[in-house]
Amino acid sequence: MPSASVILHSVIFKLRLKNRLQSWIQTPLDDSSNEQGVTSRPDESVCAPNPSFTDGVVTKDIRIDPSTVLTVRIFLPESALSPTEQREPKSKAEGSSTRSENNDDHAYTPSAQNCRKLPIMLQFHGGCWVSGSNDSVANDTFCQRISKLCDAIVVAVGYRLAPESKYPAAFEDGLKVLKWLVKQSNNSTGSEVEPWLAAHADPSRCVLLGASCGANIADYIAREAVESGEHLKPVKVVAQVLMYPFFLASVPTESEIRLANTYFFDKTACLLAWQVFLPNDEFSREHPAANPFAPDQGPPLKLMPPTLTVVAEHDWMKDQGVAYSEALRKVNVAAPVLEYKDTVHEFATLEMLLNTPLAEACAEDIAIWVKKYISVGCHEFSY
Repeated sequence: MPSASVILHSVIFKLRLKNRLQSWIQTPLDDSSNEQGVTSRPDESVCAPNPSFTDGVVTKDIRIDPSTVLTVRIFLPESALSPTEQREPKSKAEGSSTRSENNDDHAYTPSAQNCRKLPIMLQFHGGCWVSGSNDSVANDTFCQRISKLCDAIVVAVGYRLAPESKYPAAFEDGLKVLKWLVKQSNNSTGSEVEPWLAAHADPSRCVLLGASCGANIADYIAREAVESGEHLKPVKVVAQVLMYPFFLASVPTESEIRLANTYFFDKTACLLAWQVFLPNDEFSREHPAANPFAPDQGPPLKLMPPTLTVVAEHDWMKDQGVAYSEALRKVNVAAPVLEYKDTVHEFATLEMLLNTPLAEACAEDIAIWVKKYISVGCHEFSY
């Protein structure tokens, strides 16, 4: 059972979330109130990008779409450098990478001597479609952890939030970033190329990683990648990780009935979030954004990439995540499930739970599984 502190924070968290969601339902926003959308909330803690390797990872923010607020935060681990540079960094004048304590003028710059190629992980945060951000303290900490453990470049997507931007905005943003990666990979010498990706990214080893509603986006992108096939070259999605996906079942499952009033993200709050996210009168358990088994959902499941599903013991949505994994395994897709005891929805990505042993163990388990598909020479999957 979760600790007393977690239970108390959960009660406060749910009250605030429900009040916010109910206010949006009762007083819908004007469609023209923010045409560009928003990617974070004023009351959420965010952190600035870190241009130096002080914590083993450098980060930078890039605006992808000038017509909206769509951004990405890139996490580049120090393992992208040569062993010599990691031990004894050279000066900028010597044509090598540089580090600084807090001066953007001395931010990391790739050079011809340190172009070690790393896989890419495209990451989507959670937050019930209405909160969270790619630059939040929680997401920044989680992505740094994953980047170092997986020895990979993490590209965290700052997609547009509801109610300012309803469905399908978040899904469109995820697909737009995937296509941006394709453009980057096919334009390695162009004026608009992102230098960190040009120097260090191996687009043929791309993993999708989503938490909560971000897992729904990741799965959507995986389906789009399967359908696009050769058109995405050289980007290739080799696996995906769905952390406590925000899936709904056609009929209430056993966990939905038994755990309806569970911690942090209970059934009432989540259903309100779906009403806020989906356009008027579109809420349905069969909506393709909510249900992986919805009609006309996309390519046959047998074509999907290997899929790791993480579920929490005290999460009312866990049964549908498990059912999706089982359906993938029935058509011979590698699709294991990792269930963590005494855990709640977003147990490995919520700020107050990030430093718990289970959150750290989950990240380590993800890295162990992912490395089977991103290690050089270990491509076990192709579509």
